[in-house]
Amino acid sequence: MEQLNNIALDGVLQTFHDVAKESVKRYHFLNGAHVKMIDYSENATYLIQKEKEKYILRVNRPNYHSKEEIEAEINWLLTLHDESAIEVSLPIKADDATFVNSVEIHGITYHSSLFTFVDGKAPDEDKEEDLVRQFETIGKISATFHKYIIENHDQYKNYKRMTWDCETILGENPKWGKWQDGLGFTPERIALYNRASKTIKRKLEKFGKDKTRYGLIHSDLRLANLLLDGEKIKVIDFDDCGFSWYLHDLASSLSFIEHKPYVKDLIQSWLKGYSTIRTLTDEEIEMIPTFILMRRLQLISWIGSRDNDTARYFGEEYTIQSDPLVLDYLAKFEKK
Repeated sequence: MEQLNNIALDGVLQTFHDVAKESVKRYHFLNGAHVKMIDYSENATYLIQKEKEKYILRVNRPNYHSKEEIEAEINWLLTLHDESAIEVSLPIKADDATFVNSVEIHGITYHSSLFTFVDGKAPDEDKEEDLVRQFETIGKISATFHKYIIENHDQYKNYKRMTWDCETILGENPKWGKWQDGLGFTPERIALYNRASKTIKRKLEKFGKDKTRYGLIHSDLRLANLLLDGEKIKVIDFDDCGFSWYLHDLASSLSFIEHKPYVKDLIQSWLKGYSTIRTLTDEEIEMIPTFILMRRLQLISWIGSRDNDTARYFGEEYTIQSDPLVLDYLAKFEKK
């Protein structure tokens, strides 16, 4: 069975390679460039190199985002670049003056986009002292994005992007699959996590979606999507940007490290940086554990429904490591 799965994956990757090679032809200045896959996760990401110049080509997974949704992502990305001092990876127009290419292979349409290459390296989760300091900057970046969206709420309220709320994360047909289908679940663990899921839904329903709490966000500000350049932090990969609670950006910054003992220090540092741009209410701050656990359940869903290096690396151990977080959350909030 594993051999069959590998054969199937090889076929999928070859199709992405074919799309990438065809997409590069849409840029005359890339004639003769070297094309190399550097990541396969939600999408296929390629390093495009011609002499000393580097670019990033993203080939979107078919049927995950529509062309209109990708164009909305790019428009917001360009606006953030113009409205803030935060460095992002910028889209590059093809020869036909569009940002999104469409390539049809085997009757399936694939969309791709070319971006500027951004130098830097992701923050290191094992360097606690550095990470705590960096989270203050991450908090400032998040607040800058949120402040802009709140001030321009009417412009973005009908934007064509996905929604990340209880229904699309914890509901019956979630975007990344059901957490119950994650790895490492026993009937007892499912019952325990179901109590947590119900508590999360109840608290978020009460919390509401006022425009000061909910809007267009990056939604995947995990360490891999933040690049260090000295003390400066650059932001990449807006592929999952969509509508959610602003505090979901904090939770996503803690992706895959929610169980680490230093998380409390990271949160305090994030809040310190965030408060220099926006003020959070006591009610919002009290909701932080709810958003962190919802993100954790979302990632359990993602690991269980994906076949890539990251999902295989975390595996069922990520679910097992979640048990103390779930128990602590229920002790504090199930009856509150």
